[in-house]
Amino acid sequence: EQSKSNVTKQKQRSNNNKTFLHKIFCALSLSVSVNKVKQDLSNILEQGKPIDVISKKENLLENKKNQHKLRRKGIRNKDLWKRNKDHCKAYIFFAKAADMGNLKAMEKMADALLFGNFGMQNITAAIQLYESLAKEGSYKAQNALGFLSSYGIGMEYNQAKALIYYTFGSAGGSMMSQMILGYRYLSGINVLQNCEVALSHYKKVADYIADKLEKSEGIPVEKVRLTERPENLSSNSEILDWDIYQYYKFLAERGDVQIQVSLGQLHLIGRKGLDQDYYKALHYFLKAAKAGSANAMAFIGKMYLEGNAAAPQNNATAFKYFSMAASKGNAIGLHGLGLLYFYGKGVPVNYAEALKYFQKAAEKGWPNAQFHLGFMYYSGSGVWKDYKLAFKYFYLASQSGQPLAIYYLAEMYATGTGVLRSCRTAVEKRLKFLKKRRCIQWHFSYGIELPFKDIHLARRLYDMAAQTSPDAHIPVFLALMKLQTVHLLQDILFFNFTRRWKWMTLDNTVGPYWDLFVIGLIVAVLIFLLKNRYG
Repeated sequence: EQSKSNVTKQKQRSNNNKTFLHKIFCALSLSVSVNKVKQDLSNILEQGKPIDVISKKENLLENKKNQHKLRRKGIRNKDLWKRNKDHCKAYIFFAKAADMGNLKAMEKMADALLFGNFGMQNITAAIQLYESLAKEGSYKAQNALGFLSSYGIGMEYNQAKALIYYTFGSAGGSMMSQMILGYRYLSGINVLQNCEVALSHYKKVADYIADKLEKSEGIPVEKVRLTERPENLSSNSEILDWDIYQYYKFLAERGDVQIQVSLGQLHLIGRKGLDQDYYKALHYFLKAAKAGSANAMAFIGKMYLEGNAAAPQNNATAFKYFSMAASKGNAIGLHGLGLLYFYGKGVPVNYAEALKYFQKAAEKGWPNAQFHLGFMYYSGSGVWKDYKLAFKYFYLASQSGQPLAIYYLAEMYATGTGVLRSCRTAVEKRLKFLKKRRCIQWHFSYGIELPFKDIHLARRLYDMAAQTSPDAHIPVFLALMKLQTVHLLQDILFFNFTRRWKWMTLDNTVGPYWDLFVIGLIVAVLIFLLKNRYG
């Protein structure tokens, strides 16, 4: 009995020693009410526990393996959540790793508190954790503090502090901070307008993305274009109706080559609501290839060149199928052979052969071949450097949206290589490149550093959404109303009429969806006024 009581006391002591992050998410796993958890959080914050979490480094080296194991478990469970909603368990592992002093795990927990995962939003706690992380050199925390300072969310509205945080975040390697600083210097927001400084910040992000693209299995990633497909499959619908899919499957099994190639491509990249399934893609491509489809042969070659679960990487098999497609004059097959000779995949490096195949594919309008031709002339790979020809082929490829071609065009304009130097054009090209790689979407999707002086840009984007789909008219109308309201309130905050008027206060007193209620009320008033006027 005495030993049992000792064990009980030890358990109680260990529970009392849990930090605020671990306690919160353990409480969540036990289905404790959100209000109770928030109350616990407030009590723990008063005791200054966030600082204890950061300073807990006595056994950091001994626990390093455990930290990374727990963090990996968290990441695995977070990925599983997309399928089985096991998100809570993921954050429990993150919390345990954070307790051991793992900065990456603590960044995850701070983000969870800031954005309110599980309704657990507590901006005050998030800021305390971010500030402590920033002292430890976390560039993500510095970027977050810059964002919060620039809008006065949970802390004083201070553009000077925001600029300092963004500068430190950029120096630490935060691509988000680099994008924000680039935009600020380009537009002259709270800093002197300077295109050269903006170009420098955008270059850091563009170089990082381009480097990742070029190192992807040694071969620049290609965008798979859906070729040789029937009209119905090329519709604007994002999701392919299940009944129609079953009908296409039936046609494919009956021997319709065009349908086979199209379904193979959809499964290869996971489009129109279909899962990415390499086995199904290879199945349809093989059927079409047996029927003589050059596109199917080329895509089989592509699968074996890149390697996947259904088609393990095999340069010899890739060469075989690319050759079969190229013999039929297929641009993808010709380009594939050019890649093999250019990078020496399964064959000796032969720039002359690579140039020949790239030229043939480029003549047929294949943008990736046009890019590689431009790169050969730009770098002098097997040919004399010719910046005029490099610019020509980069430009042709960029017209089809080839991202690396856009990147090198930006480099040429930035350095004045082969063209008249233009800082403004270089910035535009780099922004276009980042947009192609979806980096710019971080910038606008979360409203980060979208200055209200450029509110017309937001309106244009909303107008584009309304033109794209008739179903977007009502959401766009409501979004525009919210944008205008937020603009007005932001001006009030800017002039600092009262520091108590904060979004947090409204969220806590009225509720998180007060803005929707206000918009609904405004719409109702407008309808009432219009009815009285014309009724």
